[in-house]
Amino acid sequence: MSAQVMSPLGAVPVEDGRVAFRVWAPSAQRVDVRVRGSDQPLEAAGDGLHTAVVDAADGDDYLFLLDGESALPDPCSRAQPAGIKGPSRVVDTAQFQISTGPDLPLDELVLYELHVGTFTPEGTFDAVVPHLRRLRRLGVTAIELMPVATFPGERGWGYDGVYGYAPHRAYGGPEGLARLVDAAHREGLGVVLDVVYNHIGPGSEAIGAFGPYFTDRHHTFWGDAIDYLQRGVREWAIQNALMWTREYRIDGLRLDAVHAIYDDESPVHVLRELRDRVDGLVTSEMGSDDFRPLEEWGHDAMWLDNLHHELHVLLTGEQDGYYASFGTLDGVVRELGRPRPDRLIVAAQNHDQVGNRAIGDRLPADAHRVALAVVLFSLSTPLLFMGEEHDERAPFQFFTDHIDPLIAEATREGRKREFAAFASFAGEVVPDPQAASTFERSRISHPEPDPFYAELIRLRRELPCELEVEANGRVLTLRRGPATLVADFDAPSVELKT
Repeated sequence: MSAQVMSPLGAVPVEDGRVAFRVWAPSAQRVDVRVRGSDQPLEAAGDGLHTAVVDAADGDDYLFLLDGESALPDPCSRAQPAGIKGPSRVVDTAQFQISTGPDLPLDELVLYELHVGTFTPEGTFDAVVPHLRRLRRLGVTAIELMPVATFPGERGWGYDGVYGYAPHRAYGGPEGLARLVDAAHREGLGVVLDVVYNHIGPGSEAIGAFGPYFTDRHHTFWGDAIDYLQRGVREWAIQNALMWTREYRIDGLRLDAVHAIYDDESPVHVLRELRDRVDGLVTSEMGSDDFRPLEEWGHDAMWLDNLHHELHVLLTGEQDGYYASFGTLDGVVRELGRPRPDRLIVAAQNHDQVGNRAIGDRLPADAHRVALAVVLFSLSTPLLFMGEEHDERAPFQFFTDHIDPLIAEATREGRKREFAAFASFAGEVVPDPQAASTFERSRISHPEPDPFYAELIRLRRELPCELEVEANGRVLTLRRGPATLVADFDAPSVELKT
C-alpha cells in the first residue's frame, strides 16, 4: 500500500471563479462534474483519482457523473443544502473568520458534551452561542459537539452521517458551525467535534458507487465496515479530520467507536496515521479495557466507561446487559486508581449511557449528585453531558428521521427488540424514534448551574493531583490535599469538606 498523501479531495476554490474538483473514483472509467448547467470532464490522475480545474465559485451546486450515467453528490461534499439526495455545494472555507482557540492541556480539560439539535429550542449552531459564557463560568474548558455531519432527514443523533464533510443544514450548515467555533474561542472555550469513521449511514450506496469504500472482511453493528486498505478511503477519513481542525479551527476530535475501525492488515493503522497528520487533541471512544488508542495509535485520551458502569450499578441496582459484571466499591476504587488518569475521559452520564436506555431517562437527582461528584473529584478528565450541571430532568431519547421507509420501520422494530429482555425496562413503552415528539422531549432547559458542581470544578484546578481512596461498607471517601469527598451509596448522598 502506497503511503502517498493525496491532494485535497472535494471542491476547493483555487482562484477567483475557478474551483479544483478532485474525486477518488476507481470504479469509474470516466468522471464529469456537472456545474453551472454543463458537464465538464475530469482527467484521470492515477491511483483512482479524477481531477480538473473549472469555472465555478463559492455557492455553486454540482454533481459528479460516473461513466455518463449516475449523477451523485461528492463523497467529500462541503455542504448538502438539500440533504443527502441533493447536489453538493462549493464552500470557500478560506473566507471563514475564526479566532484562535485556547490551549487545552489534559490536566485542565473539562468537557461538556452537547447535541446541537436539542440543546436549545432553535436547535442551531447560532443558538448555542448565548450559552457559552455560562458554561465558561461553570468551569468548562471545551464544548464537545455530537456529530454534525449531514445525515438522513432533519433530526438525529448524527452517528448515521453520510456526507462527513458537510455540516448539517438543519443546524446552520458550514457558516453556522464557523460562527459557533469563533464564538467559543472568543469566550475562551475550545471545541471538540465527534466524528464517525467506523461506518457510513443509510445512503452509503451513493458513496460506494465511486469505489471500494466497504469490505466484507469485517462487519460492524451499524453497517458495512470501511475498507482502510484503500488509499483513497484512508484519505477520505484523514482529510476529513484535517478539514475540521484546519479549516474550521476545531481544537480536537472525538473518534467514535474505534473498536469498529478495522485496519490491522495495514503497515500503519489508519488511526495512527490520522494522529500523525492531525494537529490538535485526538480522543477516542473505546468502551472496554482496550488501550490501543493510547498505547499504539498515540491518541491523547480515550473514553473509558468502566467508572460510569460501577457507579451506575451501585446507585441503581441495575445489572442487565453489559452492567452484569459491575457494581462494587472495589471496582470504583480500581477505576479511580488507574495510571495516567488524565488520559481517561470519564462521565456520570453521556449521550450513550442516557440515550441508549429504553426511555432515555437520566439518573435520579440524588443518585446523579453522587455520581457526578465522584467523577469531578477524580483525577480523570471529566465529561459532563448537557444539563448535568443543573440535574436536568428531561430525558435524552433515541430519535431519527430516516427518509427511507424500510429503514425507518427497521429502526422502530430494532429498538423494541433491543430492550425486550431487560428486566429494568419491563413494561416500559419504547418511544418511537421516528416521531418528532421523541426529539422534542429531549430538549433541555437552562436554569443556573448548581453551585456544588461549580465548586468541584474549581477545586480541580487548586487541589494536588494526588488522590487517596478509602471504601468502608457502601461509603466511599476520597481525599485530595485538604479536601475530602464522602459519598454514601446507601442514602444516596455526598458531602464535600474543605
